[in-house]
Amino acid sequence: MADPTLPRPVDRALDPGFRHGQSTEPNYSGVTSFLRRRYARDGGGAEVVVWGVPLDVAVSNRPGTRFGPRAIRAASSILDGDPFYPFGFDPFETLDVADGGDCVFDYGLPAGIPGAIAAQAAAHYARGSHLVTLGGDHFLTYPILRALTARLGQPVALVQFDAHQDTWDDNGDRVDHGTMITRAVKDGLIRVDRSIQVGIRTHAPRSYGIEIVHGNVAGEMGPAALARQICERVGDAPVYLSFDIDALDPAFAPGTGTPVCGGLSTREVIACLRRLGALDLKGFDVVEVSPPYDHAEITALAGATLASLYLCLLAERKEGGRSPGL
Repeated sequence: MADPTLPRPVDRALDPGFRHGQSTEPNYSGVTSFLRRRYARDGGGAEVVVWGVPLDVAVSNRPGTRFGPRAIRAASSILDGDPFYPFGFDPFETLDVADGGDCVFDYGLPAGIPGAIAAQAAAHYARGSHLVTLGGDHFLTYPILRALTARLGQPVALVQFDAHQDTWDDNGDRVDHGTMITRAVKDGLIRVDRSIQVGIRTHAPRSYGIEIVHGNVAGEMGPAALARQICERVGDAPVYLSFDIDALDPAFAPGTGTPVCGGLSTREVIACLRRLGALDLKGFDVVEVSPPYDHAEITALAGATLASLYLCLLAERKEGGRSPGL
């Protein structure tokens, strides 16, 4: 416990020796890395690297997701300093987590963006780090899956919280948030027999055999039953979790490019994700946060909360003797 009579630390994100514990910085000041973790472009040997992918090329309605990673980091500052709810512990006493900054690509050369994301993700994987991604257009999931499955040498199950299936047609060259699941299926990156999409409340051309839990059904099931169905579908397969913030109802996440009414509440989602710790977790992203449409920062706070919850799941796994590494 920090001595309350001493000045509170500031800018711990710039301290390369800051590896464990929370910073207890004033919420309103300091460099806003994700949850005040130290910045390290190469991961700094961390078990888990949180990074941003400020991609904003193909949202069908409202642009602005390139600002998502910055907004999520800023919102995360309010979560630092207290035991994480509902876990009641500090995950950073167990996990060594660094903020890897943002993915670098040339926005003027969109054809090169997928390769740039995949290459930088692969570099983190090669160093043995577990990736947590802040986005950004949902297309980013596709190149990250390319890098992850190459590292694992096998496809993964996908748990996708979303209002949309993202299974529209693609000739293989598009950088498009609505087609990355089609690309991932055709490239053999995901196991459709173990994958599940949750919260869907729009229609799409096909499902490719992925199990779908529509938004109205998910709401009627309740979080505990929903978590059981996800776990039963995934089983013991390695799994990647992708959370499109528009899986939440716009009442809880107005700052997104493609809001759809009728979604789950933040409370329901937290209660569901809290129960997924038994899965063989291999990565997580929270995407489509578009802060220009949410001056109250509710959406960015939801994104930061979900990413912090995932880190708590990894900390529990490590406490139980399972490494968060790949």
